Amino acid sequence: MDRSAWLREIRKSSEAQETLAASGYDDQWGAVAPTHQRFFERFLDLCPPGGRILDAACGTGKYWPLILASGRTVLGIDQSRGVLARAREKFPDVPSERIGLQEMSCEAAFAGAICMDAMEMVPPEDWPFVLNNLYRAIAGTGYLYFTVEIAEEQELAKALAEGRQMGLPVVLGEAEWVMEGGYAWGRNGFYHYYPGLEQVKKWLQPTGFELIEHDVGDDYHHFLMRKP
Repeated sequence: MDRSAWLREIRKSSEAQETLAASGYDDQWGAVAPTHQRFFERFLDLCPPGGRILDAACGTGKYWPLILASGRTVLGIDQSRGVLARAREKFPDVPSERIGLQEMSCEAAFAGAICMDAMEMVPPEDWPFVLNNLYRAIAGTGYLYFTVEIAEEQELAKALAEGRQMGLPVVLGEAEWVMEGGYAWGRNGFYHYYPGLEQVKKWLQPTGFELIEHDVGDDYHHFLMRKP
C-alpha cells in the first residue's frame, strides 16, 4: 500500500471520528490537567499583555477561557468541522477557521501559539513542516507551547506488528487509538504518532526555536519555546 495515499485516508478517517466525538469531547477531555495548567500559565505570563494567541488544533476551545481571562485575544484553527462547531456554540465571539496544522500559512501574526494534545495526530513526515508553520506564524520574539503525548514502548511495538501484519505501511510509533482504550488498526479510531524525545529535539533544532523549559507530566512531554 502506498504510504502517502494511506496517510491521506487515515487523516480523513481521523477527522470524521473527531467530528463524531465532538458532542462528548468536553465530557471526556474538558479538564485542564495540572502540568498543562502550570505550563500554560507560564506561557501566558511570557506573552505580552493584550497579545493575540493562535490556538492551533483548538478542539472545542478548552483553553480559550484562560486566554480571554488574561486579557488576550485568540484565533482558533482545527481540521474538524465538528469540534469547531462546538467551539463556536460556546464562544460565538471568538474567531475560528477550519485549517489543519499542515495547511497553516500565517505570517508573523501572533504574540504566541499553542498546540495542545494534538501533535500526536501528525505523521512523522509532516512534523518538520508543522513546526515551521508554527514558527512562521509567531511574530518577533514570541512563544510556543506544545505537548507531545507519551505511549508505552510495548504498546507501540504491538501496534507496529499488527499494522504490518495487515499490510499497512506503518512505522514505529504509529498506532490507531480507539475510544474504548488501546490500539486497534482498522477500527475507525484516531491515528496517533508518538515520537521519542530525542526525535522531537532533532526536529526542533533546525526551526530556530529556543527551548525555555521541558518537563514530563500528565502523560505528555511539555515544551515551552521562544522565537529568537
